[in-house]
Amino acid sequence: MVSRRDAIIAAGVAGAAAAAGSPALGQGVGAPPVKPEHAKFAAEIAAAQGRLDAFMRAFNARDLKAFEDTFNFPHVRFASNQVTIINPGYHKPEMFERGALADWDHSAWERRNVIHAGADKVHIDTRFTRYRKDGSVIGGFDSIYIVTRLDGRWGIQGRSSFAP
Repeated sequence: MVSRRDAIIAAGVAGAAAAAGSPALGQGVGAPPVKPEHAKFAAEIAAAQGRLDAFMRAFNARDLKAFEDTFNFPHVRFASNQVTIINPGYHKPEMFERGALADWDHSAWERRNVIHAGADKVHIDTRFTRYRKDGSVIGGFDSIYIVTRLDGRWGIQGRSSFAP
């Protein structure tokens, strides 16, 4: 059963995609305003959300160097009942041709809400949708992204997703 909240979000994403002509033209929703309880870390949150923007742009462009540039390593991914430790060079172009990405054309954010924020780490509750080239939906997936600042550089260091 789809919750009212999820139905509203889905309608908003579909409406925005239709208005843009195609979901490929945008990244979905932008970062929401910083909540008052996180105001002390507004700059850190902006940097972390910026990493998510860069992540989605690079992934949709199939630019593996730019994609991995959004990470801090080692990067840990929890998905498909597996824990994967990712280091530079892990991703290969073939990943876009098989498995869960075989019919995939692009993705877009549906939700990007900060759960926790600190001086060197931000946890972000996300939902993204994967689309085929014709704009039809493959699926939407809830995830948590952990964005860290290491040696002054912000990068996605971990993510737990219900995506395959």
